[in-house]
Amino acid sequence: MSYDEFYVKSVIRTLPDWPEPGVMFRDITPIFKEPKALRMVADAFIQRYMDADVSHIACIDARGFLIASIMAYQMQKPLVLVRKKGKLPGETIHEEYKLEYGTSAVEMQKDAVAAGDRVLVFDDLIATGGTILAACTLIKKLGAEVVECAALIDLPDLNGSMRIQDAGFPVYTMLAYEGL
Repeated sequence: MSYDEFYVKSVIRTLPDWPEPGVMFRDITPIFKEPKALRMVADAFIQRYMDADVSHIACIDARGFLIASIMAYQMQKPLVLVRKKGKLPGETIHEEYKLEYGTSAVEMQKDAVAAGDRVLVFDDLIATGGTILAACTLIKKLGAEVVECAALIDLPDLNGSMRIQDAGFPVYTMLAYEGL
């Protein structure tokens, strides 16, 4: 683990039994109060994807928006929002998925991406992989290609990254936390 990764991991806090008993919630919000940590995270992802063959960055509601918007700005790429159902104006498509502690649905605007677009999907954390897989399904329904799925944190014990890879999408994460 590099100094940057160690430092960023030290800023992230773990909240036991939130939002329900048995869940160890990895809270990245302290990163946004630490400019040094936020710069390290944003810079690491920007460096990874700056020269990648990516035309759009799709980010997932809500913490994924914060880091991906910095990436999109620095990389001069369009930012595509994947939000909880009912939150986007205009014509949308949606996809349901399972969470580690329930079910939900995400949506995208129908004109967000199109055939020929090459999309990086970004979220703050991969748990069961359901949210990212739902976003990838939406992107594919609109005719675009998913280049890679990226997240700040992976929870490998929940097998989300493996599920995403098994579905044919490459995965990159900066940090991993063992244990639930």
